[in-house]
Amino acid sequence: MKRRNRIAAALGVATLLSFEPAVAEQANVVFLFADDLGYGSVSSYGSDIPTPHIDSIGRNGVRFTSGYMTAPVCNPSRHGMMTGRYQQRWGKELNSQTVMPVGQTDRRDLPRDQKTIANGMKAAGYRTGAFGKWQLSVKDGYHPLDRGFDEFVGMESGMSHVDPRWPDVHIAPQAPDDPRQATEAGLKGLFRGREPVELEELLTERLAREGVEFIGRNKERPFFLYVPFYSPHSPIQTTEKYYRRFPDIEDETRRIYAGMISAVDDAVGAVLAKLREEGLEEKTLVIFASDNGAAETYDVGHVANLPLIGHKRNLYGGGIRIPYLMQWKGRVPAGQTYTKPVSSLDLFPTFLAAADLEDVSQYKLDGVNLLPYLDGTNAGTPHEYLFWRSGPNLAVRHGEWKLLLVGSEMTRLYNADKDPSESEDMSTKRPELVKQMKQAHDRWAKEMAPPRESSRKVRTNYNDDEIDWHI
Repeated sequence: MKRRNRIAAALGVATLLSFEPAVAEQANVVFLFADDLGYGSVSSYGSDIPTPHIDSIGRNGVRFTSGYMTAPVCNPSRHGMMTGRYQQRWGKELNSQTVMPVGQTDRRDLPRDQKTIANGMKAAGYRTGAFGKWQLSVKDGYHPLDRGFDEFVGMESGMSHVDPRWPDVHIAPQAPDDPRQATEAGLKGLFRGREPVELEELLTERLAREGVEFIGRNKERPFFLYVPFYSPHSPIQTTEKYYRRFPDIEDETRRIYAGMISAVDDAVGAVLAKLREEGLEEKTLVIFASDNGAAETYDVGHVANLPLIGHKRNLYGGGIRIPYLMQWKGRVPAGQTYTKPVSSLDLFPTFLAAADLEDVSQYKLDGVNLLPYLDGTNAGTPHEYLFWRSGPNLAVRHGEWKLLLVGSEMTRLYNADKDPSESEDMSTKRPELVKQMKQAHDRWAKEMAPPRESSRKVRTNYNDDEIDWHI
């Protein structure tokens, strides 16, 4: 009843009649997670590729316009997301095979002393399932089944989306020698639990089917479903079903890529449909996000991250700002566009709140529970600052402002809301703000492991700024 009273005071009686939450109860949690899906690759964010099912999550709840991951590449971003903590705390800020987390022996290792979302949900009495790309090591002690998940069907990291020997498959022409799509090894990455299984259907469809079946098996109890799709990450492959949806796209790679995104959207639709079928929509928090921005290598025409510049691997908006949508019918008012910065760090505490857990101090989270900011009980800002670090390159988000530091050689300040293309440097006009944001970063860095460096680098040149990014 206290929660009802708080919402009534904030939203008023009329709104309460439409969005009055139920008495405290553990909600199901469904987290649908794409791989390398850019900010501008979802139609509700401006894409010309229709994604009606993904879009529906925002229509039924919230579309975040400043949703961020903690890194511009997949492995460190998953460390931060899965723990609700900045991965720099244990030195995992780069994707390079030569740079491991502090004290670990493999670059993918999520240290065993770090609790995962699944640990938290399982401790709250949930049945937990992961179906897709794990990428946090599958060695004994690191495997999803050792990190809080009751069920796992998926891959350690990357693999083929199709078997090239199937009829009516389409493979991007510029990468026919990609080992994940042309060799037997690329077809051997799928596991059920710890046992290998065959790839017999489009990988995205298989993962969606596993998620749907998990809901059916667990509909009578609280469950946490995590579906980290591998698409639209390379190799760029699809089946005829999705390829023929885009006959007007002339470029072959872009047409196949559009088919991959459409397959993810169908997969999201299948999971949402199962929730409706079982009458679970008002008992389920659903979030959709991506692990980082789209990669430049297959972004034909550089449109996948628009209106942002940059791509996966760099700290421009295109690398770290992602589609981020949430629904919880009856609990979170629908049709919202939320513009204040939020982070993947916020998933863990938000999921624990859905599990009706009040004391989460044991997890030492850097994120915050987003629900009070969305239901009207907290009019404040979830984060005063958000931070990024990839080797010598740093970024800070503070309100509408974003500071970019490239070693000691370059300082750039952008209004990330009004200037998403990061084209107008305001650092000389706002020196006190630059100083304030640098000081905030310095305070943050004192709590982190020392910065790491990589021998692998990629160079960008945007707005006449040439930058080497450690990856």
